[in-house]
Amino acid sequence: QVQLVESGGGLVQAGGSLRLSCAASGSIFSINTMGWYRQAPGKRRELVARISSGGSTNYADSVKGRFTISRDNGKNTVYLQMNSLKPEDTAVYYCNAAHVLAPDGFYGVDYWGKGTLVTVSS
Repeated sequence: QVQLVESGGGLVQAGGSLRLSCAASGSIFSINTMGWYRQAPGKRRELVARISSGGSTNYADSVKGRFTISRDNGKNTVYLQMNSLKPEDTAVYYCNAAHVLAPDGFYGVDYWGKGTLVTVSS
């Protein structure tokens, strides 16, 4: 089993910054992709950014140039630096680990954290 724990959410004014962290623990040999998704009230969960073990990144168009994703493979941790925040960034942010290989060879497709709330006031 793999557990993901997010931290760093909170309330910030528009134009401000926050840094989210997500630490993965449990039976892990390697994690292919780690990422951040978000879900605003009444909306579907959407991809914010993801990063491969090799460092390749993808971003939603709405956050390009404002958010930066990074990871520490040795610590199985992923970060999301969010700058120039806007009220429309308000959402619960979820950490995701995809294609996780355990030391015993078990291959897990998708794991999710419980989410951390980011609120951006205008």
